[in-house]
Amino acid sequence: MAKTNFTYEKRQKELEKKRKKEEKLKRKQERATDGTTDSAETGDAGEVAEGLPQPVEGDSQTETP
Repeated sequence: MAKTNFTYEKRQKELEKKRKKEEKLKRKQERATDGTTDSAETGDAGEVAEGLPQPVEGDSQTETP
């Protein structure tokens, strides 16, 4: 009976994992350079999101009469 070559199989799995990891990192870097991240993701709290209504003073729901 033939003996399986476990070291070869293990090496192939390791190479596949490495290739996938590199591809994922490359995609992440491409997204970062494209500038497709939102201001919320980058942590720019100073900017106001467009299209959202600003809270009106005295219209607080937590305020008790």
